[in-house]
Amino acid sequence: MKQDSSVPRVEIRINECKGCHLCIAACPKKVLEPSGCFNNQGYNYAKYKGEGCIGCGICFYSCPEPGAITVYKKEN
Repeated sequence: MKQDSSVPRVEIRINECKGCHLCIAACPKKVLEPSGCFNNQGYNYAKYKGEGCIGCGICFYSCPEPGAITVYKKEN
């Protein structure tokens, strides 16, 4: 499925997420939530709700796991 590059979005690599949910607490638009599911390591990973991201990157900077979160900003 091709992603719409005109809309900011967050991608969370579920098997990199350790379930600390710091990204959820930090998000100013509250577009992240606990998944209610568990990854390969047994953590309740965070997930993007699917809309509302503004591409600010605060979730990325709050995450202690390198590579767990990628923020795609709106292309001009």
